[in-house]
Amino acid sequence: MAVTHVDHWRAGLTEIPENAWRPEVEVLQLADNALAAIPARIGTLRRLHTLDLGHNRLTEIPEQIGDLEQLSRFLYVHDNRLAALPASLGRLSRLRYLNVGENQLTELPATLGGLTSLVELRAQHNRLTDLPDGLGRLGALRELWLRGNLLGELPDNTRNLTELREVELRDNRFAKVPAGLRDLPRLRKVDLRSNQVRDLPYWIGELPALEKLDLRWNPLDGDCAAIEALERRGCVVLR
Repeated sequence: MAVTHVDHWRAGLTEIPENAWRPEVEVLQLADNALAAIPARIGTLRRLHTLDLGHNRLTEIPEQIGDLEQLSRFLYVHDNRLAALPASLGRLSRLRYLNVGENQLTELPATLGGLTSLVELRAQHNRLTDLPDGLGRLGALRELWLRGNLLGELPDNTRNLTELREVELRDNRFAKVPAGLRDLPRLRKVDLRSNQVRDLPYWIGELPALEKLDLRWNPLDGDCAAIEALERRGCVVLR
């Protein structure tokens, strides 16, 4: 019987074992090891739909990652030493969950918009100063996690993300609520803790689905009509 699930979680690996390279492998679990490199051979696993490389010592991801046309469920590369991601990442048009958090990224690939099936993007605790315009093409995105970066704005076309439910922007450099969140019909939770927001735009009180707005540890200026409007309709506002 073909082995489709290969699990080497916390196995103390410094290199990928040979049994991982079987062409029938669909799930490859390599998290919590001591891997320093992923060979270009990774692109030969054409049936792979789940790949977990989190909690290793990787400094780069090979371009051949873009050859994994069936990678549709998870790609986790969080908690490594990555300073950049390959442009080929944008070819993973079926991928639903991507976690690149806890690395040393200063930018996300300009090809990000190719991930048109993405439901959740986690890029927290990096060194991002801005995001590519391709973010606005992620029409299926529901959750965006960006805590602990150097961001002061989101692309204006973020307002195209009409499926977005939750946005975490804590511990960044936002001086105002990003205009890209305006008019998002399904947005339920916004976390802006520990930024530099002083006042709120009137439109935030008109977000129809907003249930929770976290503004703690911001230098807010007094009362705000938008906050009052949100609280009257039952939205929880923390400040």
